[in-house]
Amino acid sequence: MWVRTSLTFLFNKKIIVLMSNLKNRGKEGRDDLLFGAPKMQEKIKEAVTDMRYLLSRGYAQKSSIQFVGYRYRLNARQQQAVQGMSASKQQIEQRQSTGVALGALKGKDIIIDGFNLIIILESALSQAYVFKGLDNCYRDLSSVYGTYKRVQQTEEALLLVGSVLKQAEVSSVLWVLDKPVSNSGRLKTRLRELAEQEQYNWDVILENNPDKYLAESDSIIITSDAWILDRAAIWYNLAGHLIEKAINNVNIVYSQ
Repeated sequence: MWVRTSLTFLFNKKIIVLMSNLKNRGKEGRDDLLFGAPKMQEKIKEAVTDMRYLLSRGYAQKSSIQFVGYRYRLNARQQQAVQGMSASKQQIEQRQSTGVALGALKGKDIIIDGFNLIIILESALSQAYVFKGLDNCYRDLSSVYGTYKRVQQTEEALLLVGSVLKQAEVSSVLWVLDKPVSNSGRLKTRLRELAEQEQYNWDVILENNPDKYLAESDSIIITSDAWILDRAAIWYNLAGHLIEKAINNVNIVYSQ
């Protein structure tokens, strides 16, 4: 489970999104220095390896990231990235055992962790750095403030999702959005409009506690949220598929 700070940023998808004057979810000013240099990427990989070692032996996430951050002289933003990419051996094995391939979606009911999926795709499309974790899920560093605002890449992200799921011949798709997030109702309306326009078999609901709703579902869950992945009965890594197969020029930082 992600450690939630007072700013609620990290990778844990939610509560969402950039300041209103931003037009995309692109890089922040120093991100090329923090994540772009080969030496820095190697340092991050080493830090993730140490995190895995500590987490696998039962050390708390908070103390582990503090220790690793100090050892490798990582600033707060780099520590967020390392924390998002890390998992224990037990978590990795469990997520691998419940994850399915794209072909398994045919004829099945799908439930999407809405903001989680949309924001990582918006980030990848806007060439922000995205981080491939030890569980092969991608996460981002978008700042979150309780309000979601559509950006230039939103529509493209939704169309990518719709296209892949339509080709996969899923039975139905249920988008689950965080009800407390401002503008979630507007996004719900847009998702339904797009579904009608493109003939997607989508429905959308707003939930006060979407994490719990998703984790308890028997349908195939689409998310990269660590807390949900550790509890889901079955899930699919749609963001990973799209980032690797459908989006060009993605700035990826790898965990190994």
